[in-house]
Parts: sequence; structure tokens; C-alpha cells
Amino acid sequence: MKAQLRSEPKTWLITGCAGFIGSNLLEALLKLDQTVVGLDNFSTGYQHNLDEVAGLVTPEQWARFNFIEGDIRDLETCQKACDGTDYVLHQAALGSVPRSLADPIASNQSNIDGFLNMLVAARDANVASFTYAASSSTYGDHPALPKVEDRIGMPLSPYAVTKYVNELYAHVFALNYGFRAIGLRYFNCFGPRQNRNGPYAAVIPNWIAAMIQDERVYINGDGETSRDFTFIKNAVQGNLLAATADDAAKADVYNMAVGDRTTLNDLFVCIRDALSECGTTYDFEPVHREFRTGDVRHSLANVSKAAGALGYEPTHTLRQGLKEATPWFVNALGGS
Repeated sequence: MKAQLRSEPKTWLITGCAGFIGSNLLEALLKLDQTVVGLDNFSTGYQHNLDEVAGLVTPEQWARFNFIEGDIRDLETCQKACDGTDYVLHQAALGSVPRSLADPIASNQSNIDGFLNMLVAARDANVASFTYAASSSTYGDHPALPKVEDRIGMPLSPYAVTKYVNELYAHVFALNYGFRAIGLRYFNCFGPRQNRNGPYAAVIPNWIAAMIQDERVYINGDGETSRDFTFIKNAVQGNLLAATADDAAKADVYNMAVGDRTTLNDLFVCIRDALSECGTTYDFEPVHREFRTGDVRHSLANVSKAAGALGYEPTHTLRQGLKEATPWFVNALGGS
């Protein structure tokens, strides 16, 4: 991991630091002896994620962390968090396509209003770079595979609209203020500390939890929908590389993925196999139901742009990521 950091110790701001991706970034940076400011309002993040990170780093490393409980929808809070910061990793957002369909106003307030607040605060604080969580949902209905950054379609959900607007704002800020803002289009990230509860849980933690608890696994549609599932360590690598990249990477977006796709039917088998290696057996077959509104049919990323400009090289395939992540879920859910 040290080879992925291109600078001496600096001060980093992670928004959404108590969430899944944010807490993994926090762990990585503290282990690199960086100083970290964290901002979270606990709307989708959890104190237990921060507590877990505290137990994985040394007391000296944990002392480098300063937590601010606050909301990105408040500009003054954003300004306070950005003050004295070198690099911003902006992860705070209301994720989930179904959530945005149920409450598009809330998604807009956090993902667009909050994003603009953070851009303004980071610009005014003269940070070295602003790296933000973009999304593969931006590709919308564009049918071509693999997904290439400069070819997108029409968005299929309010969430996708908000993430596309983020990219537009970042471009405008770079154009008008010389501000370096880099977007990482995440493709179905998964790993430890990912929320496995609630109606908006992602498919991998949802299915792992169901299998551990001997519950039925539901597949939306025929199961041939495919995704480029991306282990969290790949996303962490991409963030650190993007934040410390040279000016050639200014104001651009990059796919953050593996460059391979897996159908939901195959994912079911992969998770069942990973659990079997942990001593947990699951004997039920999945139950198919209707396709989910707002979902794209297939997703596969071309990661050559990130490889060339950032030096990004994914270290974990889906199966390798599941091998690392599954024991965490088994332990968290009390499986055997």
C-alpha cells in the first residue's frame, strides 16, 4: 500500500468516513501514518465502523484521526472540515437506485446540494485535489460493453442523475477555477463493513447474510444480469492514486472496477463456494422474481484509462475479494 501513496504524510479529509468505503479509506490512510479528518452524519454510516478501524490501527495512528459529526448539506460544516486539508476524498452520498426512486428529493439534497457545498469549501480551502465517488450508473442506457468513460447514455434513475451532475460540476470547477477534481466511477464495490441490513443493502452482503442465516436468496430477473463486482481494496488503491496524481489527471473521470463481469446466477455460486470454505453450507436454490426498476442489464468496465493515467492495477478479482471478505461477514453475523 505504501507504494500507492505518492506523497509525504499529509492531511486528508474523508466525507462519509463512517460508511463502507469511507471507513476502509480511513483504515488504509491511518496505517500509512497520515493525518485524517473524518466527516459523517451517520445517516448511512455507523459508529461501529469507526470503532472497528480503531481496533485495527495503533493508538498512535488513531490519534491522527479527528472526527467531525456533521452534514455536507451545511456549507459551514464543509468549510470547517476542509480547513487545513491537503486532499479531499468525498464519499458522502445517499446511495442506492431504489432509495432514489423512493425519495428523489433526499438524494438530490445530499448528492447534488451537498456535493456543491463540498466543492465550494474545498476550492476555498485551496486543497491539492478533490477525489469524489462517481458511479457506473452514469452510463445509463448506453448498450456498449465494456463501458468507456467518454460514452454514456441517458440515466435510468434519480441516483444516476445526481452522480452525473457531480461530474458536470467538477468539470465546471476545473474549467473556471483551475480546481483538480477527479471522479471515480465505482462499479459494484463490496467488502468488509458493507451494510448487510435494510431494504437498500447491496447484493453481495445481502446474499451472504441470507445464506448464513439460512434464508432464501432472491434474484431479480432471470439471473443473467451481469456486473463488474469490485473489491474494496481496488477502490482504496484508486482513491489514493487519484488524489496524488499529477496535473495530467485534472478534472477527469475514471472507471474503478476489475474489467470482468459476473452474472447474478454465477455470483450465487461464487458466494456459496466462499461460504463453504468458511465452513458454512447453504442447500437452497435461489428464487427468481421480477426485474428491479431502474437497473441496467449489464455492466463491464474498461479500466485502461485509469491504468494509464493513474497507474491503477486491480489486485483482487471477484473470487479473491470474496475469499477475503466472507470471513468478515461470517464473524459479523455469527455464522459458523
